[in-house]
Amino acid sequence: MLFDTHVHLLDERFDDDREAVLAQLTGHGVGNVVEASSDLENSIHAAALAREHHTVHAAVGLHPHSASEWDGRTEDELRTLLQEPKVVAAGEIGLDYHYDFSPREKQKEVFEKQIRLALDVDVPIVVHSREATADTMEILRKYPGVRGEMHCFSGSVETAKELVKMGFYIAFGGALTFKNARKTVEAAQAVPLDRLLVETDCPYMTPVPFRGKRNEPAYVRYVAEKLAEVRGIPTEEIIRITEENAKRFFGLA
Repeated sequence: MLFDTHVHLLDERFDDDREAVLAQLTGHGVGNVVEASSDLENSIHAAALAREHHTVHAAVGLHPHSASEWDGRTEDELRTLLQEPKVVAAGEIGLDYHYDFSPREKQKEVFEKQIRLALDVDVPIVVHSREATADTMEILRKYPGVRGEMHCFSGSVETAKELVKMGFYIAFGGALTFKNARKTVEAAQAVPLDRLLVETDCPYMTPVPFRGKRNEPAYVRYVAEKLAEVRGIPTEEIIRITEENAKRFFGLA
């Protein structure tokens, strides 16, 4: 079945029908989703959502937008959450230089703190990097032992290849279906099959043909179909491969 490796079902846009969306997952062929977090409160709720639903797992951590909220309590609470059975990764963590909601130096400091925490607890990381490739890669090179996934990848073939050499998995989302996605398509063609993941990042990044509407886990099929087209193999094969990859990466195999 499809494995959507990155969702935000706790977003307010799901407030009216969250339980219905979750109940319909398997009917849409989606066997598992990972609820990604943005701050400490969101992390606590993500872990609770995962406890309540067998199809949901959680990644907990501070998004770069929330880096300024980091303190000792944050680290202690994240450490506790990361040891729960349904919490499978630290995320989403990283750098975002598009909005700069937190100072860049603080983003880098908190990114490294969370990498070290993940290494200490022995969980993988889910990395967010927007307009910050050079600094993201510089930091990741400092931690060769970290297991990671680059979320919603839209970078170059060269960056993708370096990440794969570092042991990373590469996740593609709705952007892969966009008309101007030449660079993303080239990267998707270059990543080894055993390192590919699919995601929606819902409610954001809605794929073609639903652009302009709220993204949903069910739409991860359109990402898988585009990835299959790009790789020249059947969609069901891509679904099987990416599900196996996701379970291996998150320790669910």
